[in-house]
Amino acid sequence: QVQLVESGGGLVQPGGSLRLSCAASGSIFSIGTMGWYRQAPGQQRELVATITGGGSTVYADSVKGRFTISRDNAKNTVYLQMNSLKPEDTAVYYCNANVRPRPSTWFNNYWGQGTQVIVSS
Repeated sequence: QVQLVESGGGLVQPGGSLRLSCAASGSIFSIGTMGWYRQAPGQQRELVATITGGGSTVYADSVKGRFTISRDNAKNTVYLQMNSLKPEDTAVYYCNANVRPRPSTWFNNYWGQGTQVIVSS
């Protein structure tokens, strides 16, 4: 089994910064694309950013230039540095990863439990 555990959420004022972390643990042979998604109240879950094992990144237009996704493959961890936060960034942020548990298996998709980010004065 694979677990994704997020940390780093909280309450921050507009214009502030937060850094989210997501560590994968359990049965892991390799990890492919990792990413962050978010879901605001009454809204659908949406992509924030993704990063491949080789470091290629994709960002939602709404966060380009403000958020940066990165990963530490040695630690099976993905990060989301969020700067210049706005009230509309308020949401539950979820980590997602494609993980290959064993050499004999293909990739499975996993989600973390989510971490709350509130941007408010």
